[in-house]
Amino acid sequence: MSSTEQGRHLARPDAATADGARTPRPRTPGDGAHVAAPAAPGKAQWVVLAVLSLAQLMVVLDATIVNIALPTAQQALGFSDENRQWVVTSYALAFGSLLLLGGRLSDLVGRKPMFLVGLVGFGLASALGGAAQGFGLLIVARALQGAFGAMLAPAALSLLTTTFTDPAARTKAFGIFGGVSGAGGGIGLLLGGVLTEHLSWRWCLYINVVLAVVAVIAGALLLKHEKSPDRPVLDWAGTVLAILGLVGAVYGLAGAESNGWAAPSTWGFLTAGVVLLAVFCWWQSRAEHPLLPLRVVLDRDRGGALIGIAVVGAGMFGIFLFLTYYMTSTLGYSPVQTGLGFLPMIAAISVAAGVVGSVLMPRFGPKPLTPTGLLLAALGMVWLTGIDVDSAYASAILPGLLVTGLGLGFVFASAMATATLGIQASDAGVGSAMANTSQQIGGSIGTALLSAFAGSAASNWLSENVTGAPTAADAAHAAVASYHTAFWWSAGFFAVGAVVTVLLLRRGAPSIDPDAAPVIAH
Repeated sequence: MSSTEQGRHLARPDAATADGARTPRPRTPGDGAHVAAPAAPGKAQWVVLAVLSLAQLMVVLDATIVNIALPTAQQALGFSDENRQWVVTSYALAFGSLLLLGGRLSDLVGRKPMFLVGLVGFGLASALGGAAQGFGLLIVARALQGAFGAMLAPAALSLLTTTFTDPAARTKAFGIFGGVSGAGGGIGLLLGGVLTEHLSWRWCLYINVVLAVVAVIAGALLLKHEKSPDRPVLDWAGTVLAILGLVGAVYGLAGAESNGWAAPSTWGFLTAGVVLLAVFCWWQSRAEHPLLPLRVVLDRDRGGALIGIAVVGAGMFGIFLFLTYYMTSTLGYSPVQTGLGFLPMIAAISVAAGVVGSVLMPRFGPKPLTPTGLLLAALGMVWLTGIDVDSAYASAILPGLLVTGLGLGFVFASAMATATLGIQASDAGVGSAMANTSQQIGGSIGTALLSAFAGSAASNWLSENVTGAPTAADAAHAAVASYHTAFWWSAGFFAVGAVVTVLLLRRGAPSIDPDAAPVIAH
């Protein structure tokens, strides 16, 4: 069997029975399956899960924790409204564009070293940002956070895979891990509000130093240093194409809100990014040692799960971004009140993810769970389109948050596990990075699209309803109209994702040969 044929053989999903359920495909030692080291005994496994979840929480919450702190930071450092977006975008740009490289490096160097290097670098970059006395240094620190986060996230998820080899324990662990990933954004909003209001906006960055110290000590003591026996060669051409393509796409999308879609800087970077990513895909089909082996993304289940993760990333910004604006600007909530307002959704995500990961996923598989979660999220967003300038939290916001939270918990627990199911051990890091990249790029696209649609809706409302200079009341109604538009589009994203995942995902609970490593990534 040639190396190409062997790669296809390994990528082939488990055989399907007549009723659509899958049965494990036997694997032999020469099949490319990597036999993992024995899992950490008993309670030690769950301590490792706590360490990895802490690291994942640090990466996820940092994407939102600074949102509530931005007005205070802007006042302290004196940067303009036009530059404000780069505090968020610089992190997303570095994180999203370097994830594939970070994932492959974890396969090359080893997961534990990359995990610890990522933690230390993330903590130091956070300290630098917290101490920044100017806008430029803050942006550099945020970009460094994203770069080290791109090393940390794939390594953490790969370590989770190799730690939990028992199928039942693994699904439960992924449910918990998925819940942390889903709730991290909301926790970031809550924590950002508390720290900003009672300490300083700088503590939204300093808090990462505390978390990193705890995670580094625990990780150094508990994690095992293991290298894949089939260490891949780094694909430098693919690495450059992937980084430049993702940077171009994310940069172009980030500039769309301030510069407009017709601006050369917007469509120029977008076009260049898309072309480079297309060349990257072509090169991956020809490279001897591709950065992203196409077998990682072409499996139906894995592809459906990655789409589900990307859709959640895009739609979630309709919740975190615009609902934060609504509660603070329209309803006049304080930062702490706004953060507390998201607590019910965080609780719903955690409960749903735990039930799905430990009970439903092993029994039913991802097909009924991921689409159901996306539909629930869509219904929650539709409910939120009923908000007004003086709506009550309990009747207008809370039900939508609870339903959306349940849906997100379903998706995170089922899609996170499925997105990396059956990946070869040598591809574990890059497979994990692909799941993170899907969520990050989905979020970047969602931010750009929803911001543009919301801005147009506000302008249209004012032009249709106001003849003179708009009053404060007019501005509030226009803002609510823009939120309605963002929520409707978010609901549409979720609904389309539900349809796509129904068509792609196979029926039945996924199975893994117990003699082979559960080579998953995350």
